[in-house]
Parts: sequence; C-alpha cells; structure tokens
Amino acid sequence: MSATDCLQGRTAIVTGAAQGLGRAEALELARLGARVVVNDLGEAAEQVAAEIRAAGGEAVAHDGDVADFARARELVRLALDTFGSLDVLVNNAGILRDRMVFSMTEEEWDVVIRVHLKGHFNTTHFAAAHWREASKAAGGPVYGRIVNTSSEAFLAGSPGQPNYAAAKGGIVGLTTSTAGALAKYGATVNAICPRARTRMTEDVFEGVPAPADGLDPLAPEHVSPLVGYLASPAAARVNGQLLVVHGGMVALLERPRVAAKFDTAEEAFTVEELDERLTPFFAERSPQETFAAAEVLGLKKG
Repeated sequence: MSATDCLQGRTAIVTGAAQGLGRAEALELARLGARVVVNDLGEAAEQVAAEIRAAGGEAVAHDGDVADFARARELVRLALDTFGSLDVLVNNAGILRDRMVFSMTEEEWDVVIRVHLKGHFNTTHFAAAHWREASKAAGGPVYGRIVNTSSEAFLAGSPGQPNYAAAKGGIVGLTTSTAGALAKYGATVNAICPRARTRMTEDVFEGVPAPADGLDPLAPEHVSPLVGYLASPAAARVNGQLLVVHGGMVALLERPRVAAKFDTAEEAFTVEELDERLTPFFAERSPQETFAAAEVLGLKKG
C-alpha cells in the first residue's frame, strides 16, 4: 500500500471540521483513502463532506456539539453505523474567548473549558470504549489512532488566554493518560500544537500578513500532513507524544525534566529551612526561567 492510500478502508472522525484546520485535516485523511465523518455545528459540515464525495471519497456529515456527552456518543455511533468501523479520531473542535484572567467572566472560562477539554474527553471516551471492546473480542490489539489538538498557548503561558491555555494543557494530560491506557489495545494517542491562520485565530495573526506568492507559512495545509501521518500505520510506534507543527516544520517536545532537588536535613521541612534552601537558588535564577516554554514561539523552518 502506497503512502497516498495508507488509510484505505479506514474510518476517521474529525471534529470541528467545517473550516480551517479541521477542514484541511478531513480533506487530507480523505486523500489518504479514509472514509470521513465530518463533525461541526450547522450546515457547513455537509459542505466539506460533499467536497470529499465530489473528489471521489466517502464522507458523511454530523451536525452536533461534541461537548455534549450524548452527541459525542451519537457521533461515534454514526461512524460505526455508516462505515462499519472507527479507526481514527481527530479532536479539533474549539473556540476562543480571550481575556486577561482578572477580566475574564465565569461564562468565558466555562465555555472554553467545555468545548476544548470536555469535547476532547467525550469523543475519546466513546472511541476508547469501542476499541477496548473490539480488542477483547479480537483477542488482541486493534487499529486505533487519536490525534488531539493542544496549543503553544499552553506551552508559552499566553497571558491573554488563561482559559484556552488551561484547556490545552488539560488536553496534553488527557493525551498522555489515554496513551498509557490504550496502548495494550493497539491504539495510539498523540497531541499536536498547530499554528495556523484560521477564522478562529484571525485576530491572533492579524499583524502577520500572508505572503504574496507561495504557500502561507500559517496555512492549515502545513498541519494536515502530520495528522495524516499520525493516523497512518507508519506511526504505530508514535504514542503519548506532543509535537509542534507549522510552516514546514515539526518539532517533537521533550517531557519536563527535574531542574533541581532539595532534601531536608531533618525529618520534615520547615518554612525556615525552605527559605534557607530555596531563596538563594531562586535569587540566582532568571525570573523568565519558569515552567512556561516561551522559546517554542521562536521555532521555525531552517
């Protein structure tokens, strides 16, 4: 089987696929031979499904909110009922409600956490349950791929996006936990941090004009091939990973490392001893050296 039909006979779900990244990902998976369930709110999902069918592929649309547990169950069931299988889940659906933490409303916090983090959990729950049962019935591993969507906002600690950064950090935790849980059943779970010019991010990249010639470095088409690869059989050994992707570049991020360790000289620490040990250490440490990894924002091809 060639790379161009590596997903032939497979079924993929892409959430938030009516436009932007999700649309590019759905089209790429279809190009690779997958039958695609295009999820989003409203009629635009059917337009993408029709585009796939017009190109000779197989696709069906699902109009539903993946942050609704019952609708997420319905989405997975639609894939199984329509195409007889579920092999790939790409969680992409999301929204933005940007504001500093001291100005953010409860509703702005709740809705972003709900759509991103709960939406990822809901679809993952039903896909994972399906693969677990399928593996038990088969008596061995089955084919399963989940690609989750995190963000550089989580990595860099974007000050104006506390809700979004928190949700995207939670998605990484969900990814690594689920990767460990599903490995024995044959499924892999990875997360990407894409940078792309879409309707959702038009304000973010307002000051970054697209080039007059050539492919925009912020085009979603820079991201979709990585999703296609992670969904493919070739990525069987890629599991529990976090990758940054944009502009012709893919960067694999390393897990956190222990920077320093402090042991008490007594049975237990006191505030006074912690002051003696930690205060001098942080006095010599740059205030910019935090858990946030702002340097990822400088990554580029070349």
